[in-house]
Amino acid sequence: MQDIIFVVTGIFILIGSGFAVIAAIGLVRLPDLYTRTHAASKAGTLGSGMMLLALAVFSQELDVVTRAIAAIIFFLLTTPISSHLLARSAYIVGYRPEPSTRCEAMNDFLSDEQRQPSTLE
Repeated sequence: MQDIIFVVTGIFILIGSGFAVIAAIGLVRLPDLYTRTHAASKAGTLGSGMMLLALAVFSQELDVVTRAIAAIIFFLLTTPISSHLLARSAYIVGYRPEPSTRCEAMNDFLSDEQRQPSTLE
């Protein structure tokens, strides 16, 4: 039984670290703030969640499992909200997205003088 726990823990750690590496590569390689925020929030949340799940499986103590599950729920609730607010505030202050990024739906949140965002580079 102990060998199965080690294998499952190792698989979760490998999957989690793979998502963390994907998030790090996305932060370096993607062209603008909006796509970088997306990479960091999605892949980073999955990576940290899988590693916390590995901790819960490996530990098998109720208090550690409870804390790990609480941390996973915290990540799932806060990361999408914070990345959305960061991207929305960047759009409102005028950070121009990459030309291939389409975000016409955000124009409803802007006033008339903010409709044409300037380039902040």
